[in-house]
Amino acid sequence: MRIAVVSPFLDRRHGTERALAELLERLSGQYGCEIHLFAQRVQDLTVQRPTNSRRPKSNVIFWHRVPRCFGPYALQFVCWIFLNTLIRFWRRAVSGYDFALVLSPGINCLDADVILVHAVIRRFLELAITTKDERGQENGPRALHRRFYYAVVAALEGRVYQDRRVSLATVSRHSAGQLQKYFQRGDVRVIPNGVDTSQFSSAARLAARAEARQQRGYRDSDFVLLLIGNSWRVKGLPTVLAVMAARQGLPMRLMVVGDDNLTEFIALAQTLGVLKRCRWEQTRADVLNFYAAADLYVCPAREDPFGLPVAEAMACGLPVVTSSQAGVAELIDDTNDGFVLKDPENVEGLASILEQLYLDDGLRSRIGAAAEAAAQGWTWDRNAEAVWELLKEVAAKKVRRQ
Repeated sequence: MRIAVVSPFLDRRHGTERALAELLERLSGQYGCEIHLFAQRVQDLTVQRPTNSRRPKSNVIFWHRVPRCFGPYALQFVCWIFLNTLIRFWRRAVSGYDFALVLSPGINCLDADVILVHAVIRRFLELAITTKDERGQENGPRALHRRFYYAVVAALEGRVYQDRRVSLATVSRHSAGQLQKYFQRGDVRVIPNGVDTSQFSSAARLAARAEARQQRGYRDSDFVLLLIGNSWRVKGLPTVLAVMAARQGLPMRLMVVGDDNLTEFIALAQTLGVLKRCRWEQTRADVLNFYAAADLYVCPAREDPFGLPVAEAMACGLPVVTSSQAGVAELIDDTNDGFVLKDPENVEGLASILEQLYLDDGLRSRIGAAAEAAAQGWTWDRNAEAVWELLKEVAAKKVRRQ
């Protein structure tokens, strides 16, 4: 099957992109698909230049580079949709590529046959409208632009997701419920993300632990918390910082990985008196290095369609604390292989869990071992098999319509 895949970029440093990379490798290698990836940049994935051959080739991923526009992100997004659509049209018209399906992770074009929904932006728009920072401000330039960008994407979601000819799959029942609520789509396939257990395991984490902590100057006595992701306010970073301030007597250190308004959160950490115990890092392909340095993964998210780092941390044998607003919570047996906060902004509740885990080595070991055991069944092979079955169904329906 020849499939056009539309995604602005692809790497293994971000959750949605890492999930897509794992899927494309399997669609190409295990199911013999010819993948044509239309993207602005590609990292951490083996790709080839497109050829003019009209005969389909299996086990190959061709990369069609889409030019990138510069300027505000909302403008970049609109240009991206226009340019990838134009280039795909050109490839069909001139090179003769006849794509069986167009696959997109989210809103990247207006003609997708299958969309893998990793986030419902309509929900993020609601949060952006109602969220204020700790100083009561909500109308700064960055916040206004983010809100405008979300509004543009949400408007396109309304147009695309309500089209019953477009097949939707999402990563959790949590997100499926939002698609039903906002777009009246009760026919959404739920296909959870996976974990590469050959890369993420307690053995691999422990083998890298000493070096990873030494790189960051962490002592054996430090209790290191880890949070990975963008949109740190939505991920629950303010709640974590508030817990650190409330439990000054515990040797907690926090490592935050991702991209957001660093100035804002440095100011918040300084106000709370915990800045010296925080470390801020950029994403990298070697995600295991972050888990190796940590003692616990914490993400009391106000909204998270899945939460891939939570699953990867569990595979590494780390205790995890997340919230009921994260899709991955559906896979967690609360208090047995992880902890799920019903209220993501419950500072005292989160503080109690962290204090309990710090004081009880046996509890940390038991929860971590159970987490690793649970994650063994969450494979990318299972994920790819479910997506492949969906693609075959949609391709057959498309042929019948023609």
